Amino acid sequence: MAEVDPSSFDFSNYLVRHRKEVEVALDASLGPEKPTQLREAMRYSLLAGGKRLRPILCLAACEFVGGDPSLALPTAVALEMIHTMSLIHDDLPAMDNDDLRRGRPTNHKVYGDAVAILAGDALLTRAFEMVSLRSPGVPAERLLKVVGELSLLAGAPGLVGGQVVDLECEGKQVDLDTLEFIHLHKTGALLKACVTCGALIGGATEEVLDALRTYARGIGLAFQIIDDVLDVTATSDVLGKTAGKDLIADKTTYPKLLGLDESRKRANDLVNKSKSVLQPWNKNAAPLLALADYITDRDR
Repeated sequence: MAEVDPSSFDFSNYLVRHRKEVEVALDASLGPEKPTQLREAMRYSLLAGGKRLRPILCLAACEFVGGDPSLALPTAVALEMIHTMSLIHDDLPAMDNDDLRRGRPTNHKVYGDAVAILAGDALLTRAFEMVSLRSPGVPAERLLKVVGELSLLAGAPGLVGGQVVDLECEGKQVDLDTLEFIHLHKTGALLKACVTCGALIGGATEEVLDALRTYARGIGLAFQIIDDVLDVTATSDVLGKTAGKDLIADKTTYPKLLGLDESRKRANDLVNKSKSVLQPWNKNAAPLLALADYITDRDR
């Protein structure tokens, strides 16, 4: 594992550097797909900016276990493709029905529902291509494990299952266990996959993988709690998406169940517990520790 002194770690520079790497790799990942409308729709959402937190988590996890993050870059791109697919599909009228994403009209508002669905499908399948066919230098057994993780993430055990339960619960009284089930299978599943896949590319041991999965579970829930809080407290201009949409859809959220103060406290507790899991490797964990703090400190 590469040692990084947490006290002198420049997180801002780390974010900027890796975000630039990810943006270049994302741009290079899409070729001359035809028809042109499909290519434009894929690029419209994939290259729309954002924090790129998920691919950066993947790279950080690879670094944490002593791997070469450049070898994890295709997998990081694949994870951002799956994330983008989920956003395109979640924004559709039959799902969360949103008109704004990352500060501009959602994909279906620009290209129509049918092309938006197909652009999401194309990004999902391209993700598996990135891992299986565009990851030179990574042992095949590691790539196979990553493909398995992505399959669990994108299917019924992950994003699809979580979205179905989320839709079923609109307008209903939902308890905390059900709410956490939804988010562990959506936001939580995606962040867990990012951390796990990066570690697998880097050759992590089972002991380290177990710790990282626990870390990822905590930050995944904390991320969603802060999302719920910001949906109530921030404006659409700041968020880049429609503020207050959960209230409009009559969705159960953490603030609705726990209140704003208790929700923030729960997010902070989850992050602190996640960070404590990495204590045995503290000198190597500066990027992952900083990313955990960033989740609760962010304003969008």
